[in-house]
Amino acid sequence: MSVIAIIFDYDDTLVSDSTTQLLEHYGVDVQKFWGEDFKKLADVGYCPTHAYLKLILDNVKEGKPLEGLSNSKLREFGAIAVEKQYAGLHGLIRDLKKIVEPYQDIEIEFYIISSGLEEIINGNPFVEKNFKGVYGCRLVGDDESDNCELKYIKRCITFTEKTRYLFEINKGIEAEVSDIDPSAVNRKVEERRVPFENMLFIGDGLTDIPCFSLVGQMGGLSFGIIHTEKTSSAKIKIFEQILLTKRTLGTYAPRYGKNNTLGGLIRLRVQSKCDYIRLERKSRGL
Repeated sequence: MSVIAIIFDYDDTLVSDSTTQLLEHYGVDVQKFWGEDFKKLADVGYCPTHAYLKLILDNVKEGKPLEGLSNSKLREFGAIAVEKQYAGLHGLIRDLKKIVEPYQDIEIEFYIISSGLEEIINGNPFVEKNFKGVYGCRLVGDDESDNCELKYIKRCITFTEKTRYLFEINKGIEAEVSDIDPSAVNRKVEERRVPFENMLFIGDGLTDIPCFSLVGQMGGLSFGIIHTEKTSSAKIKIFEQILLTKRTLGTYAPRYGKNNTLGGLIRLRVQSKCDYIRLERKSRGL
């Protein structure tokens, strides 16, 4: 069985930034959160992902806007955030499944690797229905109950940490297994379930650059997402460097319809990969 994996970032790739949506929903001053508080932490050396998670937990304290925030509330909000999901995604997943369906012994799977909050992503019914694995940052309270107020960072997914989950997908390590045994990713396996050349990675942020590099170096493809109307000139310059070093095939607006550039390219890539796998099998007499 050959498996093709389509792997997405989440925020600003599949939906408008869900963390900012969460803050706005609960009345947190977004400009102060990102423009002042986050910047202060970043300026003294905080990892960006740790910085925003710390600030969220600071706002969960008594009398703060996020007081009482729990994982169940994050999932409830995730169902609201889906309203700002980018156009064409339902059709994309449907079409990709149809493309693969006629090919014998080829399957397609969908994954999310994000520095956003995993429980918000899991609250999206579209994700729950269509995605095999979701990897995101996790918060927890004094116990593991869903209704417990959040107090601690349980998992933080930063730049190169994202590549860990690419290797887990590559080796066929189920998320439930790595939760129990984080070192499972280091296991030697004789056969990689999802070869990197069968991967397509789509992301928008600086945290996605290691994934762009790894997937590209190992024979897969990556597409960068860029929002020209709101992306800073500094970030645009960084993505220009990514293009020059050929870490992505290109940068595109997050439009996934079959008549959109990105949506069309993803469909074309999956079709061509299926044809290549079939031809390769024939050449080996399989």
